[in-house]
Amino acid sequence: MRYGKDAGRGTLSVWGGEEHVFAENTTQVPVYLGVAHAYEDVDEWKDVALGKKAGHIYGRNTNPTVHVFEEKVRLLEGAEAATSAATGMGIISGVLCTFLAPGDRVVSVKDTYGGTSVMFREFLPRQGVVCSLRDTTDHEAIEKELSRGCKLLYLETPTNPTIKIIDIARLAKAGHEAGAVVVVDNTFATPINQNPIELGADLVLHSATKFLGGHADVLGGVVCGKKDLVKKIYHYREINGASLAPMSAYLLLRGMKTLSLRVERQNENAMAIARFLEAHPGIDRVFYPGLESHKGHDIAIRQMRGFGGMMSFTLKGNSFETVRKFLSKLRLAHKAANLGAVETIAGVPATTSHVECTADERKVLGIPESLVRYSVGIEDTKDLIQDLTQALDGI
Repeated sequence: MRYGKDAGRGTLSVWGGEEHVFAENTTQVPVYLGVAHAYEDVDEWKDVALGKKAGHIYGRNTNPTVHVFEEKVRLLEGAEAATSAATGMGIISGVLCTFLAPGDRVVSVKDTYGGTSVMFREFLPRQGVVCSLRDTTDHEAIEKELSRGCKLLYLETPTNPTIKIIDIARLAKAGHEAGAVVVVDNTFATPINQNPIELGADLVLHSATKFLGGHADVLGGVVCGKKDLVKKIYHYREINGASLAPMSAYLLLRGMKTLSLRVERQNENAMAIARFLEAHPGIDRVFYPGLESHKGHDIAIRQMRGFGGMMSFTLKGNSFETVRKFLSKLRLAHKAANLGAVETIAGVPATTSHVECTADERKVLGIPESLVRYSVGIEDTKDLIQDLTQALDGI
């Protein structure tokens, strides 16, 4: 073992899942592109196929490169097992479809990612699943809904894009009392800042496309948690076919080597920028859990080690035209539908997180059209603040 049981997250980001010697003694995880793995001994082949012996059979099921990626995330989240999918929505839809059947009830919150919200409002009801979405920060209402019976409780914290905070420990307890499987989307927080399993969650998932990869060049999704639950999700995914590609797994692994460093820098940048924006006369409201003014600040202090690189804010006047002018003047920010990368990224929900929703649907979900979602990169803090200053002065 290269590291001890108490190894830090920075060490696990680099070495996690990479303890054994790879082919030709290479120091980096090889990209195994072969679709099938051959066995001269048919009995051994059968044992691997039945899971009695470790190994790989076919690329749609498992792959050596992909396995290392899954193992690294498993270790960072402190889980029993992990499995992956080709995209973040691939893993989210896979989890929901694995555990929900006609007549089942799922309880969630209104402030989930747009694609997840569409699953709850459109696809799952079409399959006879009852979806109850409560106000995100009304814990009592969520607990009351859980008491009516629930097969799966789905939480996301911090939320996308309104950056609301949910008390994971409190609701996980209520979910288990109702007999529900408790799932938490940990994409925004990352395992560097928050570990939902330690707070009582059964499963934690990530859109690996975002902070885990960190370089906006690869798609992927991953879920980890209790072994028996992950096994069921894996079975659905191997039949569904939304497998993570070996090259994608390699890019995710390469990105995760610097996960701890990147997130720590993004935490620092975001905190400084949030304080700057909160004091700026051109800003109406800032949504960042590190600010004392944030409604979920006390909960965030209890369950997060860092407050993350994601924030959102509204400009004075709250008009979409003002936001349009502001975004066009930003220089150190990609205007793009992504987040969690080394570069700063800015946009509005109508073109990013909730592009799948209509303006009326976003209004029902409590998402202003004038909201700016700001994913803080690893640039120098002073340069980002100067860029925000000139953009705000320009409007």
